[in-house]
Amino acid sequence: MLKTNEDKLVEVLLQCKPGPPRLRTGWRVSHEGKPFILPSIGGITLNVRVGDSAFGLAGDHIEPGVSCSANPEKPFEFPNDALQILSCIGNEARIVSGDAKGEKGRVTGHHGGSEHVMVDFPASALEKLTYDDKIMIRSRGQGLKLLDYPDIRLFNLDPGLLNKMKIKEIKGGRLRVPVTTLVPAQCMGSGLGSAHTAAGDYDVMTSDPDTVREYGLDKLRFGDFVALLDHDNSYGRAFVRGAVSIGIVVHSDCLLAGHGPGISTLMTCPMALIEPVIDPIANLAGLLKIGTQRKKAPALRKKI
Repeated sequence: MLKTNEDKLVEVLLQCKPGPPRLRTGWRVSHEGKPFILPSIGGITLNVRVGDSAFGLAGDHIEPGVSCSANPEKPFEFPNDALQILSCIGNEARIVSGDAKGEKGRVTGHHGGSEHVMVDFPASALEKLTYDDKIMIRSRGQGLKLLDYPDIRLFNLDPGLLNKMKIKEIKGGRLRVPVTTLVPAQCMGSGLGSAHTAAGDYDVMTSDPDTVREYGLDKLRFGDFVALLDHDNSYGRAFVRGAVSIGIVVHSDCLLAGHGPGISTLMTCPMALIEPVIDPIANLAGLLKIGTQRKKAPALRKKI
């Protein structure tokens, strides 16, 4: 097991609630010049889960599960700014009010711009939730370090999830990390150049059909672990030849120019110390048994 400073991490409870769906009035125009009006960010999304394909939906920037905010009216201000930075992928969440009180879920990503934290809950809980219900996230992960690999930096990652990622130590002081997809540097778009990666995401541009086919980008699913080649996220999102960053797919494909499936950063190194290896099942749903891999409640037996 990788040596970390897990015992030094600070645990904080964060309160939030489902954020209503957000749309701009009127038409938006795709990168192909086609106008559209479709569902987009936010909401309690009933039929899109972690493990589902991030492509082919009649929507744009769709967020799976429950899109959460501490202040939907002022997404860039306190306390929502703290929620965005301190919540980490894999953190446990619990509904503490309403008809779904007591149901537990997991944080699956955060989306910059909308400033939402996405949480996966059982389908039965989604049907009972309202936009006034309260959710508590048990935050733990920011500040997590790999003690034997100081050049590899971690962000937004619950230590429990790190331990499930099947990372292997290999010769040369490197780590081998399972991912479903290798994303070339030229495909990274909206969000590139951000000052830090402890919140939000940046998008894999999917406007070039040949590149999408070559790298299998249209096979991406919500919750897939991916490798961003020649990208260093240590102090912001930047192109650095030889660098590798590991991220996770947090929102769907998009129709707007410069956009596509969103990636939240988990690991990064400016040098080639992270070796991505293709594993088709490297997905959050399987590791945490959530989303499409969540066990269904057993059916009640009818009395005879």
